[in-house]
Amino acid sequence: MTNPFDLSGRTAVVTGAGGILGRGFCEILAAHGAAVAVVDIDEEAGQAAAAEIGKRVPGARLLVLACDVSDPASVEAMTRAVVDHFGRIDILHNNAATKTRDLKQFFSPFEDYALDVWREVMAVNLDGMFLMAQAVGRQMLAQQTGGSVIQTASVYGVVAPDPRIYEGSEYLGGPINTPAAYSASKAAIIGLTRHLAAHWGPKGIRVNTLTPGGVESGQNDAFRSNYSARVPLGRMARASELQAALLFLASDASSYMTGQNLVVDGGLTCW
Repeated sequence: MTNPFDLSGRTAVVTGAGGILGRGFCEILAAHGAAVAVVDIDEEAGQAAAAEIGKRVPGARLLVLACDVSDPASVEAMTRAVVDHFGRIDILHNNAATKTRDLKQFFSPFEDYALDVWREVMAVNLDGMFLMAQAVGRQMLAQQTGGSVIQTASVYGVVAPDPRIYEGSEYLGGPINTPAAYSASKAAIIGLTRHLAAHWGPKGIRVNTLTPGGVESGQNDAFRSNYSARVPLGRMARASELQAALLFLASDASSYMTGQNLVVDGGLTCW
């Protein structure tokens, strides 16, 4: 039998690659044979991610590129650079997201939420998904060999956040919540995935959503305790626990799966 998880000869593009989840996503794709474009708006973060991956995956074929996914020209330039370097694109992990330039405004109460902050969230979390899928989708169609698109959503694109989780919770030194802009953007990603899966299915391009639950990333003890109490498995996720799910969606292991939302949340949405 051939290994359905083998990505040898394929090229993957991962946006938000310098982030907490992005680095691990790039690493698992590279470890299974893919050439990986490590894409982030912060080129230094991308370079740091590539350096780490190179140490753990000898021989990894990596290309670091800076890209603002909310800017059509930047997206087009990045896509051309990947094709010029690797010759093709077979996998897109649409993973970039933002908490905006001002965390205090990002976490503002709904009643006081500024429209420009809402639009800043949507520009990356939703417009960026659209622009990336559009540019890479064109390339996949031109190749006529199909492909796999995976879009990162959130458990809060599926269910509403429980406000009790945020009592006494802090992140990066301040109180936190899940803004409506974030939830709405992540719910929209699931709808975009389904639309593209139907649109591109006849061309062999599969489109699925990967939906993580809460991942440990510097939240305080109160948040971790409150969140874990809402999860059947009794804890937050480790970043590494999302990687195998991405590999499954990117590879031939999920060859008859499209338009689906793979939820990896420790059971939070089951009650």
